[in-house]
Amino acid sequence: MTKTEKNILDAAVRLFSRYGVKRTSMGDLAQEAGVSRQTLYNAFKNKDDVLRALIRLYTEEALAEIEAALDLVQALGDQLDIVFDKMVVAGFDLVATMPNAQDLIDGFNSAGKEEMGASAEKFRVVIERILSPHHAALAKAGLTPSDLSDFVQRSAKAAGGAARDKDHLVAHLRTLKHLCLAAAGQ
Repeated sequence: MTKTEKNILDAAVRLFSRYGVKRTSMGDLAQEAGVSRQTLYNAFKNKDDVLRALIRLYTEEALAEIEAALDLVQALGDQLDIVFDKMVVAGFDLVATMPNAQDLIDGFNSAGKEEMGASAEKFRVVIERILSPHHAALAKAGLTPSDLSDFVQRSAKAAGGAARDKDHLVAHLRTLKHLCLAAAGQ
């Protein structure tokens, strides 16, 4: 990603969170980013492209943070806490600070379903990797790391969307972690 593209995406987050996706124009984005409309359109053909790029950027940053933190811990529970924090809690916290969060979420759902699916798969792969050393215990429970990672990723994301508040979200994630630990014989 170029410095200009990153600057545009930073401007998009500010504007989308302040005014919403629908009320933000490409002209607004260009002005906020301090670039010409032509420069903006050279980087992104429309707001849908901007939204997809934001999903990719968030995913890449979260995955990099997860990988760095995973290098520092060994216990499965600690590893799951790291993944849940970066995959779900950080996004929940970000959305909670945005006055037009629902518009941003709706924009992601309409413009970036495919990108969100690719993002979910990347997180699922990380979860599968941390569950894989426990494959024998999981097999005794009738599970595979792949199947459990799919369930965990989807359940964690669903908890983020359904939680009443952060405490509720954390409680759901704690329950999910304990289910994984039990399945892994821990």
